[in-house]
Amino acid sequence: MSTQEELNQFERNEVWDLVSLPSDYPIIGTKWVFRNKLDESGIIIRNKARLVAKGYNQEEGIDYDETFAPVARIKAIRLLLSYASIMNFKLYQMDVKSAFLNGFIQEKVYVEQPPGFIDFRYPNHVYKLKKALYGEFEMSIMGELTFFLGLQIKQMSDGIFISQSKYCNELLKKFGMEGCKEDATPISNSCNLDLDEKRTTVDNSKYRDVGLWYPKGVSLSLIGYLDSDYAGCRLDRKSTSGTCHLLGSALVSWHNKKQACVALSTIEAEYIAAGSCCAQILWMKQQLKYYGTELNKIPLRYDNTSAINLTKNPILHSRTKHIEIRHHFLRDHVQKNDCIVEFVETNK
Repeated sequence: MSTQEELNQFERNEVWDLVSLPSDYPIIGTKWVFRNKLDESGIIIRNKARLVAKGYNQEEGIDYDETFAPVARIKAIRLLLSYASIMNFKLYQMDVKSAFLNGFIQEKVYVEQPPGFIDFRYPNHVYKLKKALYGEFEMSIMGELTFFLGLQIKQMSDGIFISQSKYCNELLKKFGMEGCKEDATPISNSCNLDLDEKRTTVDNSKYRDVGLWYPKGVSLSLIGYLDSDYAGCRLDRKSTSGTCHLLGSALVSWHNKKQACVALSTIEAEYIAAGSCCAQILWMKQQLKYYGTELNKIPLRYDNTSAINLTKNPILHSRTKHIEIRHHFLRDHVQKNDCIVEFVETNK
């Protein structure tokens, strides 16, 4: 029984003690949360139960000081998958039986006995928490990595393919659009297309299976591409930066974001975009260092020679002295050989 298994984990790891009801401390309620763990095909592989505290009854400074929830970045996951493919690693998945982790509680926290598991000898007692989390916990091996955080992962002999077709189908089902009319291609209606004389048959549903391919047998290299428009927003005339970052020729990270300030020229817009691209590249470089791979002189490529010259020139002049200081950190990292800036033609 999943509920009993959860409580057994608490007992083995000495998470709490059953004590008499205190008179000067608030008691936090508890409830069971039930969830079915699914595989990539939506088949139930395990029933899970979690005992959670009704945290909304806590008072800041009395029951807790700070709260946070660490979350893995999807970019970090894609980086790991690409790295594993290049290094010819096989990825396996494990499941933590009880998701408690990290350190002792400083405040005194009392919680009610779990619903359905009241001690008949001490029905009015409560549990005093000793640990928010513990350092050792049981895990179960689930085999090769096939489904993780909504990503369907296929590990093949020549690479790794990730997609979210299951998520797309669930999204259609959620909004009652399973029977909607499908389009042959995900393309703008404003494009002028010629008639297909051969009338090639098109699978209208195949675009739900579009994903990312991380091939094996490629070099372990990191590269960034960037571009920007100029005053593209009609409301505030701010420019938009667009960047993408590849590991071993495979797309790992990308973003398209409006800049925080108004650029006075295309040079400035590209320069700001280059700084944004450099920041992401440095993060990826640090992640790869954790994996035991250190890269230097990582190329950043864009199509504005004036912005490239501005990056290499340490002297500020009248056209650039107004640019915020935080955007000039790119120059520092170019001088340290963390990255290098290169010109690439727009149509390439």
